[in-house]
Amino acid sequence: MLLREAQRALKRFDVLTLFPGIFRGPLQESILRRAQEGGLVEIRVHDLRSWTRDRHHVVDDEPYGGGAGMVLKPEPAFEAVDELRQGPKSTVIVLSPQGVPFSQGVAERLAKEDHLILLCGRYEGFDDRIPRGLGALELSIGDYVLTGGEIPALVLLDAVTRLTPGVLGDSTSSQTDSFSAGLLEYPQYTRPPVYRGMAVPPILLSGDHKAIARWRRKEAIRRTLERRPDLLARAVLSELDRALLAEVEEEEAAPSEGEPRKNEELTTDH
Repeated sequence: MLLREAQRALKRFDVLTLFPGIFRGPLQESILRRAQEGGLVEIRVHDLRSWTRDRHHVVDDEPYGGGAGMVLKPEPAFEAVDELRQGPKSTVIVLSPQGVPFSQGVAERLAKEDHLILLCGRYEGFDDRIPRGLGALELSIGDYVLTGGEIPALVLLDAVTRLTPGVLGDSTSSQTDSFSAGLLEYPQYTRPPVYRGMAVPPILLSGDHKAIARWRRKEAIRRTLERRPDLLARAVLSELDRALLAEVEEEEAAPSEGEPRKNEELTTDH
């Protein structure tokens, strides 16, 4: 990629957290490191305490109305975002269990934004004036309890960064990943052709690219039907997809004589 192309694709992330150290390792490895070194993304991690004004750098306080735990105060968050925001180019995101589910579709939308400001929650969460007053998008990565928003922020950073033009070596890789096309990805295999009695499906060794493409699409549909039927119910299926789905359902309901069920074709007799 030419330097001018990289500069045009530059995306900036500003992460606000009480624990900047959590990000040091992940940001120095794999795709996130290469994307930064290649000048495709800029990721800055800030200690939210830097925007406090008292000598003890207090960022939380007891909740009004009583209750357990502490709540993150609005002043540091507002002042930090005010300083970091770059006008309408900036999108503020609050990582919170109260947020809407983070998905591949959300990642694709955020990948088109120039500047993302991520606020990592802690303790009992944010004073509710923070997301409302900042016009923030609240996101959750799942229905389970985490210690804070740092791990969700890393999930978002990874998912969005890999969709940034030029980050992945193979531009088609992100298009075939699970969820990108509304389905789980088809099974993948590499050498050796047989390992511990498990064989690679013969179709993948045939060299027939048209047949391989059909097999992969069918297995993606099969896997999604078995593991995430909710995704399949929402997926936009072509006429061929519907035909493949009918084949899969027929095979699963009543496999023909001698035909293996599901993944039994991987096992050889030796």
